[in-house]
Amino acid sequence: MDTMHEPSSKKPDAAPATAITPNEPATRTRDERAPRTAMRGRAPRSRAPRERGEFDSVTIDVRRVARVMAGGRRFSFSLVIVVGDKKGRVGVGLGKGADTALAIEKATRDAQKRLFTIVRTKNNSIPHAVLAKYASSTVEIIPSKGRGLVAGSAVRTVLDLAGVTDVVTKIHTRSKNKLTIARATVAALKKLSVTK
Repeated sequence: MDTMHEPSSKKPDAAPATAITPNEPATRTRDERAPRTAMRGRAPRSRAPRERGEFDSVTIDVRRVARVMAGGRRFSFSLVIVVGDKKGRVGVGLGKGADTALAIEKATRDAQKRLFTIVRTKNNSIPHAVLAKYASSTVEIIPSKGRGLVAGSAVRTVLDLAGVTDVVTKIHTRSKNKLTIARATVAALKKLSVTK
């Protein structure tokens, strides 16, 4: 006599349900949760304000240069940085490195080495017009009372960080090389004198 096995009506053991007391809500709201830093066991970071240095610096040109080697191309970075205190001292530096951080450090150091003080008038203009050439770039700076700083390209950055206002500038060449334009501006500022 064949006996058929009936499926047992027993259910598998379920996990015991957690009892929720009527006074305590099932889920905690966002306001009731502990802050994330406390949950992770980390103290909140306190950011101390960084002291501002004596000089401001502006990166005016960044280039990625590739060198073809036996194993493939090797990249390096070339940066031009202008450093100045907006009180008559300014310098232009060039830095090269395998990464941008190294190139910035080298360029800043180079710019600080090349710092010089320019001759300014009482209203932060220049005493006379100057014209200077560096490589393929020619820059002219002309004093112009009440005009503010009328300049473009790297010339504006150099004059702004030098603290020069009330001047009009002209770039007499088609060169777009920001390093040579900045160096031509520096050469023009070095020609300034009180006696002229």
